[in-house]
Amino acid sequence: MPTTIIYTYTYTPTLLLNSSFVPAPISSLKPPAQPQPPRRRLLSRTRSEMDATGGQSLYPLHRSKTLHLVRHAQGIHNVEGEKDHSAYLSYDLFDAHLTPLGWKQVDNLRTHVQSSGLSKRIDLVVVSPLLRTMQTAVGVFGGEAYTDGVNVPPLMVANTGNSDHPAISSLNCPPFLTVELCREHLGVHPCDKRRSIREYRPLFPAIDFSLIESDDDILWKPDIREKNEEVAARGMKFLNWLWTREEKEIAIVTHSGFLFHTLSAFGNECHPSVKSEICANFANCELRSVVIVDRSLKSSASSTTNYPGKIPHGLDLPSDVATEKHPEKGVPN
Repeated sequence: MPTTIIYTYTYTPTLLLNSSFVPAPISSLKPPAQPQPPRRRLLSRTRSEMDATGGQSLYPLHRSKTLHLVRHAQGIHNVEGEKDHSAYLSYDLFDAHLTPLGWKQVDNLRTHVQSSGLSKRIDLVVVSPLLRTMQTAVGVFGGEAYTDGVNVPPLMVANTGNSDHPAISSLNCPPFLTVELCREHLGVHPCDKRRSIREYRPLFPAIDFSLIESDDDILWKPDIREKNEEVAARGMKFLNWLWTREEKEIAIVTHSGFLFHTLSAFGNECHPSVKSEICANFANCELRSVVIVDRSLKSSASSTTNYPGKIPHGLDLPSDVATEKHPEKGVPN
């Protein structure tokens, strides 16, 4: 079962200048020498007990992926819902788009991912197929400005979603793929209902919609709100799907409810402070990076960085091992 293990860094709109990479605490994966006590005993350990056990471990790099989790920037539904929660029931907020402040948040995060070098490392951008998430995704991770003689389709055409925003290029950027599994809570709230794919394609020409099975939104129901546990189960299915991808570093632009209920399933084996980092609610346009590892041994992934050493193949034994196998030769110099 893939399991989220660590934070690497966090970006929030108010911490842009202070964001940096930090040593990442990781949870222990080594089986204990004694039989493991019941989980309720593990979760009730005191902080001093947990500190004494240590939390560091090693795991093969090729059995991991780095996920950069992003909540969309401020949408019109966030503003209206803050004033009056019943506004979430209004069809005026259908498929909510970003506010002018939301676009400023997008610009701030884009500056961060560019200056940190993150933009050059991402292999794939996975995005929930709603206006506010796609606007955020292309604004943050979109391509470079067009140059003379370059003809590539835009990620977003100008003025999409009442934005007054210029077109966003797809030049020299990672591929963008929409996935319905990472949508927000489904049902009742019109802001979480998507448009038809045929409406989105002309607005986002370079985004891949091929994994969306239905042109119309058949998942959203006007009278049934998805339960929290159903969102969490969908999130686990999404993470399992991510594990089938070949890409190793993936950005995911999605929603606060989806992130909270999905991530709350993780971190129980970590120190409580790490658990709280993993599960905390996301601010608008916040980015958090985590590493997910495969502990099931079901993955067929192979390393692209390991090197076999001695060629032709053979084992150069360490001196202590060689002495044990050939005591008559003594300790090698």
